[in-house]
Amino acid sequence: MQTRSRVFDDAAKLAGGAVGALDGVRREMESLIRQQVERILAKFDLVTRDEFEAVKEMAARARAEQENITKKLKSLEDSQRTPSKGQKAGRKKTLKRK
Repeated sequence: MQTRSRVFDDAAKLAGGAVGALDGVRREMESLIRQQVERILAKFDLVTRDEFEAVKEMAARARAEQENITKKLKSLEDSQRTPSKGQKAGRKKTLKRK
């Protein structure tokens, strides 16, 4: 019975060592794959989420400002096209002589 127990103990130690070694290999592989993925992504010139959100916010503000300026311009153009009643009465038509 002593030898059977010792065989199982040796097998358990061997299996524990193998699991530990495999865990180390797994961690090393993950590290190498992560480095490769980071290298590949660096070639694509991608931006971070924070940079994207900042530019998105700037674009939204610029669009709102552009719409506001467009409304002001339209208002000014409309006021130039339709003169007030006082301006109509004050104008005199001039005749061109030939």
